[in-house]
Amino acid sequence: MSTVYETMYILRPDLGDEQVEQAIAKYQNLLREQGAEDIQIQNRGKRRLAYEIKKHRDGIYIQMNYTGPGTVVAPMERAMRLSEEVFRYLTIKQELPEEKTDKVAVSA
Repeated sequence: MSTVYETMYILRPDLGDEQVEQAIAKYQNLLREQGAEDIQIQNRGKRRLAYEIKKHRDGIYIQMNYTGPGTVVAPMERAMRLSEEVFRYLTIKQELPEEKTDKVAVSA
């Protein structure tokens, strides 16, 4: 059974464009290897952080939306936790709107 996930992660602001693309490709390939599908990547760009993290005031925000089994998240988050380039990440499970299948009984 596939579930829809959204992962947002923040890369160090001192990375060059090529390094950012390599990091994005690395996590995208890791997801594919674990069985994820429909991977959509959005580079949100460099933004000011609400508070300083590891002596950085800015960060490069990347958002990934994908579907896959529940086992896809742990290996990716482990790789992010061990990475020098990622300093924050968050994965949430998306709730899909339920289709209305309730039938209204009409009595005469």
